[in-house]
Amino acid sequence: QLGLDMEELEEIEEDAGLGNGGLGRLAACFLDSMATLGLAAYGYGIRYEYGIFNQKIRDGWQVEEADDWLRHGNPWEKARPEYMLPVHFYGRVEHGATGAKWVDTQVVLALPYDTPVPGYMNNTVNTMRLWSARAPNDFNLRDFNVGDYIQAVLDRNLAENISRVLYPNDNFFEGKELRLKQEYFVVAATLQDIIRRFKASKFGSTDSVRTVFDSFPDQVAIQLNDTHPAMAIPELMRIFVDIEKLPWNTAWDITKRTFAYTNHTVLPEALERWPVDLVEKLLPRHLQIIYEINQRHLDHIASLFPNDMDRLRRMSLIEEGGTKRINMAHLCIVGSHAVNGVAKIHSEIVKTQVFEDFAALEPEKFQNKTNGITPRRWLLLCNPGLAELIAEKIGEDYVRDLSQLTKLHEFVDDDLFIREVAKVKQENKVKFALYLEKEYKVKINPSSMFDVHVKRIHEYKRQLMNCLHIITMYNRIRRDPAKLFVPRTVIIGGKAAPGYHMAKMIIKLINAVAHVVNNDPVVGSKLKVIFLENYRVSLAEKVIPATDLSEQISTAGTEASGTGNMKFMLNGALTIGTMDGANVEMAEEAGEENLFIFGMRVEDVAELDREGYNAQKYYNELPELQQAVDQIESGFFSPKEPELFKDVVNMLFHHDRFKVFADYEAYVKCQEKVSELYLNSKAWTKMVIRNIAAAGKFSSDRTIKEYARDIWHVEPSDLKIPPPNEPRDAVEDKTPNGTAA
Repeated sequence: QLGLDMEELEEIEEDAGLGNGGLGRLAACFLDSMATLGLAAYGYGIRYEYGIFNQKIRDGWQVEEADDWLRHGNPWEKARPEYMLPVHFYGRVEHGATGAKWVDTQVVLALPYDTPVPGYMNNTVNTMRLWSARAPNDFNLRDFNVGDYIQAVLDRNLAENISRVLYPNDNFFEGKELRLKQEYFVVAATLQDIIRRFKASKFGSTDSVRTVFDSFPDQVAIQLNDTHPAMAIPELMRIFVDIEKLPWNTAWDITKRTFAYTNHTVLPEALERWPVDLVEKLLPRHLQIIYEINQRHLDHIASLFPNDMDRLRRMSLIEEGGTKRINMAHLCIVGSHAVNGVAKIHSEIVKTQVFEDFAALEPEKFQNKTNGITPRRWLLLCNPGLAELIAEKIGEDYVRDLSQLTKLHEFVDDDLFIREVAKVKQENKVKFALYLEKEYKVKINPSSMFDVHVKRIHEYKRQLMNCLHIITMYNRIRRDPAKLFVPRTVIIGGKAAPGYHMAKMIIKLINAVAHVVNNDPVVGSKLKVIFLENYRVSLAEKVIPATDLSEQISTAGTEASGTGNMKFMLNGALTIGTMDGANVEMAEEAGEENLFIFGMRVEDVAELDREGYNAQKYYNELPELQQAVDQIESGFFSPKEPELFKDVVNMLFHHDRFKVFADYEAYVKCQEKVSELYLNSKAWTKMVIRNIAAAGKFSSDRTIKEYARDIWHVEPSDLKIPPPNEPRDAVEDKTPNGTAA
């Protein structure tokens, strides 16, 4: 009626980029699934004023700009000042007859903002509650420095900086005081909120004055999304012991039964290890509690393994040597009743390598919960053409029960269906090609294979290996321009952490290669390379439905799960990938012959580590690799600055932890098989259909049902929306016991 175009409006709205990569996006998918399954669940986090930076590419380099996503306001959130809560920092601990008291603290207020999370076509609307930091009104004024009123008011910023900006590191730990403040801030506010809600419920019964907390773990489950909220464990102990005056053993039993911990990475540089002196300054009481937890934990180990000092050292929550540090993963394992990895292979590595001592002690504590994605966003919303085509064949119920996609196996030989699937993909490609033309002023051939590698830029994800393949294809075209070449548009996108030098060099290299390839008349439209600027969720929704080939090429044993891999599979792309993360289970579901699997397995990588990885050997034995590396080194792609990429080449030869050269040959050969199949459009599309039909396992609905059953012990409820002509019953009576918080 207003003459506005919905699509145009959607383009204007800013992404809420409040996470870095897979971890934050997974939480968003989980919220959607929990609401759709009718679970009484809350998502808690920080309302960052500035989210993940906007990425600009200037002269081939990444440049960061602040993400001022709240500039025009956020219509989906509602501030709830009535639920504002105090959070304490610094101060000191007094020990008296009544126990420990944390005194002389600095107070910051946590102001909650609520965003509704509606389930898909049901009666559930859950809440995501994000905390914003506010200075109390007497901040810096109650002290003796009344003299400078103006400065005191300006200093309110110091407190409010806590929720100012998201740390932009993915899979990397940066031990900064502000980051620890953020982690404790979200934890302290959230636990107060949960306990307030528990006390207000009929379960928080009071004997005289004291609340009885016996039923707390039956009513509340708290899932720790990586170790970032690990301070919740000592914080809940502090509340129970210091404030609610519970005996230590009672408090510890309740705490353990409440928490469960999900591990998201095995990279050592990503594991959180906070310096003891920093924690002592910021949270002195919590350090004491962590020491007490550790003492009791080590006493227990010592009773089981007398005189095994090395085991005690390995399993301690405190790492000695140099600066003393707290190993937050160890704290999470000891303080939780369940620990899980996020794909079968990852959970196996967690159990047998990273935390083997803990798994030997309590094998029943360790589980797997393979990640998933919400089909509402990642099929219905982003690919309506494909969603509709599927619904025509198998009905609409698959949206809530993605396992029904197996019914598509019946149509794998249906010529009409094959043509329609190919047509939807072609339409998506044309639409995306138009978008690229508009945004990047590059003309691309929509009938070329769209070969897409989008994720955070990291050495372990091996964008460099893709780059070497691009150079190899380029050299082959130039060597024999008349030879048949299957045209490709290679699209690489992703953000590098601002302080990650090598990742930024990789972006520059890709752009330098793109400049040479895209401007070589011999190549023409056979090969185009595009670096996709500012990759984010809204851009993923455009590129994924248009993709033919999904690149999932991390070194085996480094990508915990991956979720982009699942999005591509569901949207009719084929996967080229290593046996890593959820790729393994994708191959298991679809049949390994329906993915392009290549390269070393976890065992091969371990074997290569034992004998010592020698990059030079591969360089000497593989002429095409040698040519590509020489071109990078000699400045073929950076003629004005021949030395530009010497750091990259030096890394590849002398300290490449992720063994790019070792998988190069297998990767290039596998890519030849991809090109060969792409020539046969019908055979390609049949493989696509087999992949879509096998994608059902990778719904986050399935993942959440497993968490609910195996960890939280809550039952999904499927209350349908009653028709408008029927009166609505009081739904409160039908909600299951138990709250997943």
